[in-house]
Amino acid sequence: MNKQDKILIIGAGLCGSLLALRLAQHGFRVELYESRPDLRKVDISAGRSINLALSDRGFKALRLAGVEEKAREICIPMYGRLIHDIEGNTFNSNYSGREGEYINSISRQDLNSLLLDEAEKHENVNIHFNSKCLSIDIESTIAHFKSYDTGEKFSVDADVIFGADGAGSVLRKSYYLERKFLFSYSQDYLTHGYKELEIPADKNGKHQISKDHLHIWPRGKYMLIALPNLDGSFTVTLFLSYEEGEYNFNNLTTEEKVTEFFESQFPDALALIPSIKDEFFNNPTGALGTVKCSPWMYQNKTLLIGDAAHAIVPFYGQGMNASFEDVDVFDSILNEVGGDWDAVFKAYQERRKKDTDAIADLAIDNYYEMRDHVANPLFKQKRKIEMDLEKHFPKDYFSKYSLVTFNEEIGYNEALKRGRAQDKALLNLIADEAVSTSEDMSIDELKIVLGKVQEETDDILEEDRVAGLK
Repeated sequence: MNKQDKILIIGAGLCGSLLALRLAQHGFRVELYESRPDLRKVDISAGRSINLALSDRGFKALRLAGVEEKAREICIPMYGRLIHDIEGNTFNSNYSGREGEYINSISRQDLNSLLLDEAEKHENVNIHFNSKCLSIDIESTIAHFKSYDTGEKFSVDADVIFGADGAGSVLRKSYYLERKFLFSYSQDYLTHGYKELEIPADKNGKHQISKDHLHIWPRGKYMLIALPNLDGSFTVTLFLSYEEGEYNFNNLTTEEKVTEFFESQFPDALALIPSIKDEFFNNPTGALGTVKCSPWMYQNKTLLIGDAAHAIVPFYGQGMNASFEDVDVFDSILNEVGGDWDAVFKAYQERRKKDTDAIADLAIDNYYEMRDHVANPLFKQKRKIEMDLEKHFPKDYFSKYSLVTFNEEIGYNEALKRGRAQDKALLNLIADEAVSTSEDMSIDELKIVLGKVQEETDDILEEDRVAGLK
């Protein structure tokens, strides 16, 4: 490994652009290739999530690259979920009982543009748009491209290739097509897809509903969510089965059927979406899938990173944050290990793989929680106790959500194990009426609850360890 190595990064999305920036800051020569046009000049958001949830793990990586404050300037804080029932009633569920813990709505395009701008400031970075990667010879580290501008095919010879090209990664495809090594790969889709809609700003350019929350309309087999945008609008996402249930994407084929669906299930949201027909039929339906694979590397030549290695469903708001954390972890390995790329790649995968598998599983868990459980009375009792524990014992209790979202020094795998055990402990205690769920518990009563939850959690973790689950 030396600073004169020619590094090729496939994919100039969020992960690829941050990786290019950070490697450039280390002094490496970087060639960054992207199949799409320059999003700073052309709107290319169709079919992709328009805004995302940025939280502590993502900010840690942005801080490393020196762009945290610039990113914060284009964020909208969301302090909790605002749940909308079918009658139009709402109730708030904070993300944390501690002060200063919240997630942030941010435009994918604005953040990606920021990272590209910062990467482009470095003379050792060259960015190439409209260049589709067709295949990669992983043995010789030669990538083959087609230019959308000229129609010509060309090849790029590199010393090291990073695949940051998302869930449909060409580098990952080359791993199993070239058959140079044993490669395990799975891609699992939910039976639900998603479609994006919009609640526009009011006539004064203001948000029509609270911009301080992530809004959820949970309906059991489907749901809506809405995240605020800086222009006063909300990006609304419908999650719905392709073919199951009374309403699904396959049978919502007429304006009458779509209107009936929204009038019966989301009447308060429908009142805020003036062009439901146009948006529903003109906007694409996207798939929701999880990608796991191993290994991520081939010798000292290539490495998968971000969604190319571990795409997840969006229900923990951690897809972008996990990809950014990849860059942070890789950077720490680069500083610790040094030597050759092979040693860095091996150490990176060994440290990172269990955590990305864990956040994939957590995202599936949260899908069912958001869709089915957030309006459940037992879940509400659990969240109330958790918020009280976090508020009064901020250093002693962290909910599973807090462990995942606000504790960037804890790996996803540890957060999953402790968070699941804690959830089980608290729900068991509530169901057995072993803890009080009254609205006005004293500090002494809460301290007793904390002790019981901690003891039960430790017992569950020990049982899991003995059973070989830890």
